Amino acid sequence: MNVAPHLLWITSRAAGGAALLLSSASVICGLMMSSKRKMSRADLRIVHEALSLTALAMVVLHGVALLGDAWLHPGLSGIAVPFSGTYRPFWTGLGIVSGYGLALLGLSYYLRDRIGAARWRRLHRLTAVFWLLAIVHTIGAGSDAGEGWFLIGLGAAVVPAAVLLALRWLGRAVPGEADRGPEEFMPSRG
Repeated sequence: MNVAPHLLWITSRAAGGAALLLSSASVICGLMMSSKRKMSRADLRIVHEALSLTALAMVVLHGVALLGDAWLHPGLSGIAVPFSGTYRPFWTGLGIVSGYGLALLGLSYYLRDRIGAARWRRLHRLTAVFWLLAIVHTIGAGSDAGEGWFLIGLGAAVVPAAVLLALRWLGRAVPGEADRGPEEFMPSRG
């Protein structure tokens, strides 16, 4: 089988899958950093940052690879303007919104001194919403979303992070639960 005509489509799918794996691992690290458990938070911060930045690079590759796809032909607006594409526009639009949200909130880390630690912490919590949107995008727009192997792989990638996130949200509802954010363990840049 000649894969050359499908190379950019395959690249986009692989980059999207990698972005989901990396962002899920980043969510796990972020939640671990803000937990009450004693662990090396400085090391986790470094891993969290590396995972986040690499996930963002994979999101970009996921979209850009489609520009040369011979079947899809999304054009720049199809990968950059939410809900404007022709391929599953709603689900693809959610992915674009998710990508922008993850990029904005992830990169806001580098502006947290200007934003203020408390405000940055509140904003950064929204990252989980955009991560969940990315999962919905994957299920709705993914060409393999109905396949058993795909759903098992998706579950393996996102269920651990989703469980930790749910436990965190439930823990916030308990009176007296500490409300610590990752920035308490991050050195100030300045």
